[in-house]
Amino acid sequence: VQLQASGGGLVQAGGSLILSCAASGSIFALNEMAWFRQAPGKQRELVATITTGGTVSYAASVKGRFTISRDNAKKTASLQMNSLKPEDTAVYYCNADIQDYPNYRRRDYWGRGTQVTVSS
Repeated sequence: VQLQASGGGLVQAGGSLILSCAASGSIFALNEMAWFRQAPGKQRELVATITTGGTVSYAASVKGRFTISRDNAKKTASLQMNSLKPEDTAVYYCNADIQDYPNYRRRDYWGRGTQVTVSS
């Protein structure tokens, strides 16, 4: 099982970026998906989560600016980031609660981070 994240880059303050995350491999169940971020010198923090049914939650710092979505059939999740601020600069990580097949083991998986840099 793998998570592949993409879509980071450099953008000016006020701009937008969209991050994508694709799950692949022997997946029995793709449960909650989430995006985390880690800025230099800071702890990794939760940005947004989305359940299989589409229930979402956001960190207070991104609420109203970021939108998480998913496509269960394609096993993907996206993070639309609008009105970006320099403080959004971080490495962004995709995370998913996955039950694999055929062992039915359930655990968290992480994608490789993708850098988002917002210039002022």
